[in-house]
Amino acid sequence: MQIFALGLNHHTAPLAVRERLAFPAGSIPAALNDLAQRGLVNEATLISTCNRTELYCTAQSPEAAIDWLAAHRNLPRRDIAPYLYTHVDETAVRHLFRVACGLDSMVLGEPQILGQLKDAVRTAEQAGMVGTVLHKLLQKSFSVAKEVRSGTAIGANIVSMAAAAVHLAAQIFERMSDTKVLFVGAGEMIHLCAHHFTGANPARITIANRSLHRAHSLAADIGGDAIALEALGDALPQYDIVVACTGSPLPLIGHGMAERALHARRRRPMVMVDLAVPRDIEPEVAKLSDIFLYTVDDLSQIVNTGRGSRMAAVDDAERIIADQVASFQHWLHSREAVPTIRLLRDHAEHLRISELERAQRLLARGEDPLRVIELLSHGLTNKLLHGPSHYLNRVDDQALAQAQTAVQAMFQLDSRNLSDSDQSDATKQFPDS
Repeated sequence: MQIFALGLNHHTAPLAVRERLAFPAGSIPAALNDLAQRGLVNEATLISTCNRTELYCTAQSPEAAIDWLAAHRNLPRRDIAPYLYTHVDETAVRHLFRVACGLDSMVLGEPQILGQLKDAVRTAEQAGMVGTVLHKLLQKSFSVAKEVRSGTAIGANIVSMAAAAVHLAAQIFERMSDTKVLFVGAGEMIHLCAHHFTGANPARITIANRSLHRAHSLAADIGGDAIALEALGDALPQYDIVVACTGSPLPLIGHGMAERALHARRRRPMVMVDLAVPRDIEPEVAKLSDIFLYTVDDLSQIVNTGRGSRMAAVDDAERIIADQVASFQHWLHSREAVPTIRLLRDHAEHLRISELERAQRLLARGEDPLRVIELLSHGLTNKLLHGPSHYLNRVDDQALAQAQTAVQAMFQLDSRNLSDSDQSDATKQFPDS
């Protein structure tokens, strides 16, 4: 059984491809259940964000999981094959650790991916898809991320997507205090953006969301108002800035809706920021001359401000990750010895019980207890050491040196302290028979 990390991200695939493979909010539990029912993997965790869709799993082969990933999103595998990557075992572990630490993010060192990864793990655990190996691996990724964040400057000078959206809007409008801002959605990213825009003191802030209760809750927190998502088309002309980030599988703002809004505004410009994957705003909207449309990929230059100072910390972070990958691999390999350890303990327990029963029979016959204890200790020692002693006496000359080294390490022996007379006594005590 091997560990695989497979999927695509902003390094390998453009937004147009990423949004086709993205899993809508709330669909992942059902997807994992489907994966489990098909028996294609042993364990699995699926994460889908604006920058990546990745499946971490244990399986005999990744091929069936890749086919499932494409089929579940109704995509021919050939359409996404050029953008997919598959990491195996040690490289999969390293990839996950780098993702958790923010080294693989569009914003180098950003912390949001760790929270998204933890959410993905909770979802997988609830679906019963996290077993011993993935549990250990994922928990290890969290501790590695904590060590990197606390031990390096990887998180210094972070410019978030939310801050970048404010920066872009400020370049278009002379005074942000004169603008009216509409947020479409009420999730975590919209929360972050809303609080950043609040700092710019716009004239009005409105939240449009499918759940009006959640819209009112966020609006109350930032001093804005709320409308139902169904009112989006009618309300759109009133706003200078629109920031959208929902889990909708289809665009909420189309070319026609945006064009009508511009007409009602008498061609006054609008800034639209689409942070959703799949996109909430049709790409064709960008063709309208008075609308400035930005997607998550368009923000990359701004969010990388301060990247230089963080790059100096990458080497430190990579060293931490390398050490922790080795640590996890050691744990993984040690699991292979578990059956042998269990057999060894069962064997020793059988010998212990046999010698104990012999001692109890001697005591029942009235033998001297001190003599019985002496016989018990000698008998148990002889039986426990018979196997390795017999092995050393029988092993061929070519393998003898390796066998001696293994036994000395196993019992923590120092051959320098063993005299010739000790060696003679040992040969007599454990003869070759």
